[in-house]
Amino acid sequence: MSSRDFLKLSRRGALALGAGGLLATGMRSLEAAAETPIESSNQRAPATEFQLGEFKVYALLDGTFIAEHPQDTFGMEQTSEVFEKASQDHFISSNKFRGFFTPVLVNTGDKLVLFDTGRGVLSQPQSGNLLKALATAGIRPADIDVVVLTHMHADHTGGLMQNGVPTFANAKYVTSPIEFNYWEKLGPAANGSARVFAENVLPLKDKFDFIDPGREVVPGITAVEAYGHTPGHMAYLVEANGRKLMLTADTANHFVWSLAYPDWRVVFDIDKARAAETRRRIFGMIAEERIPFIGYHMPFPAMGFVEAEGEGFRFVPATYQLQLGLEDEQNRPE
Repeated sequence: MSSRDFLKLSRRGALALGAGGLLATGMRSLEAAAETPIESSNQRAPATEFQLGEFKVYALLDGTFIAEHPQDTFGMEQTSEVFEKASQDHFISSNKFRGFFTPVLVNTGDKLVLFDTGRGVLSQPQSGNLLKALATAGIRPADIDVVVLTHMHADHTGGLMQNGVPTFANAKYVTSPIEFNYWEKLGPAANGSARVFAENVLPLKDKFDFIDPGREVVPGITAVEAYGHTPGHMAYLVEANGRKLMLTADTANHFVWSLAYPDWRVVFDIDKARAAETRRRIFGMIAEERIPFIGYHMPFPAMGFVEAEGEGFRFVPATYQLQLGLEDEQNRPE
């Protein structure tokens, strides 16, 4: 399926789904997992620049953490033997994992568009370092023109406010109406993400533009339906000068357990079956078209490619392809 066909399906899917059709299952587990101790790491540069045609793209390291018992999150329905073998086959531990929070900035030459805002000041110093990463890229908060929220989990909305004051004073905000309505109806007492939504997102409601899949945020950035992780979770296709990059947000939350095994249920996904279908659909398209993607929780700088392998996908980290601006020519088959 091409990305153009994919965008057409996204438009139809937006009309077919209402926020009330999904159950808020897994939210208690989500909040419990968020309480796992987080460790800081200064081993990575906080901002990495890529070139996509005329656009500049920055992966911004908001933070990183180490957590135990990953099977409880990523392999909840697998036996310990299956999970351990899958981990060993990919040279990673089955007992611990490292996670990352990576917002993305796209400079189109006309607009500065920020995707997600990290965990915010309450998580510092382990995370909540988005503003430091922006400074590394030479960007001030007041410079941001558009803030796109892929969905409303707290690790994406935590940086919207600083002591009750909007962090990005001159920005407008963009998200899915399905996503916004779901969290607004849920109420702040439901879980930690709902509380952060009430504190950080709801006060900005009048500054939001609500867009459906297939609509452009700005020229060259198009919303893509990626429902399942949350009711209105969306990915974004970035296109410049014939080159493409998919921002997959939380479509896949781990480079092995979510990509090599896309049907495995993930505790963070509200609609687990739909999230699995979305993973197959989106990463199937990415693999078919051989385009790069940035995943919010992929190993920093969070950019890579995927190829179909076995029952899932193999993650191939990007190296210098987008620094050269030659990703399409170098990776398209003869």
